[in-house]
Amino acid sequence: MTSEIRHIVFDIGRVLIHYDPQIPYSRLIPDEAQRNWFFANVCTHDWNIEQDRGRKWEDAEALLIKDHPEQEELIRAFRKYWHEMVSHAYLESVAIMEGLIADGRDVTMLTNFAADTFKEARKLYPFLNRPRGVTVSGEVGLIKPDLAIYEKHAQDFALEPAHTLFIDDSDKNVEAARIAGWNAVLFTGTKKLKSDLAAHGVCI
Repeated sequence: MTSEIRHIVFDIGRVLIHYDPQIPYSRLIPDEAQRNWFFANVCTHDWNIEQDRGRKWEDAEALLIKDHPEQEELIRAFRKYWHEMVSHAYLESVAIMEGLIADGRDVTMLTNFAADTFKEARKLYPFLNRPRGVTVSGEVGLIKPDLAIYEKHAQDFALEPAHTLFIDDSDKNVEAARIAGWNAVLFTGTKKLKSDLAAHGVCI
């Protein structure tokens, strides 16, 4: 039998707000093959994730510009046009989260996010200020799916792992939460999320 859920933890990117680096770069690099090469060889996922771990943007940019000086403008465009990448909120997901808060549920957030862009996101999407608190990877120097960030979040917010439900769009992050002793569900849409919440005894 599932333990009573007393704490609900939301991921942010692709759960509450959309994120897609292709949005500005479709304009900046119209040719799809060239754009795919750029993301595979210059501003890669692995490069970007280090900003989520806490690396400063100026250091990240300098690293790439050293190896790809001819791409300097496009490299700097990643941070410059970051706000375009988070183009909209998932309104149904946000409504679920806000409904849980309104019902008196303990809601927090755990996210892989660069520290400075998260501050920008909070201004763009004020609902990110509604939960009781948030652990931002870029602020704490830890990143999902490292177990340490789950343990820190639980400790900082006094969560009981067995009574915690985590919602994330990444299989690896969901599995890591389960290893940390949490209940966890994979987000693929609001219909499934409602079903998953109900299965854990959380009515919305």
